[in-house]
Amino acid sequence: MDQPMTPLDLPNGGTATVAAVTEAHDNDAIARRLRELGFVAGEPVRVVTRGPFGGDPLLVQIAGTRFALRRVEAARVQLAAATEGAP
Repeated sequence: MDQPMTPLDLPNGGTATVAAVTEAHDNDAIARRLRELGFVAGEPVRVVTRGPFGGDPLLVQIAGTRFALRRVEAARVQLAAATEGAP
């Protein structure tokens, strides 16, 4: 089975749709906070840019708002196939 796609897999400017936010462990506060910020199934997400030397942090845009995510946070966001014309 293939690994799910995450924002880490997208190039700068790449877009996809959030499929789910996974929990790394029971009662994962980071996953809960990501969902509260709008990382919910069906929302388009775009990678704006990434930091130098390993891409930490990753600047993503969702619902008109930009967020800087660490790699461990971005890895919790599962994405569906890339979409055309998403913001």
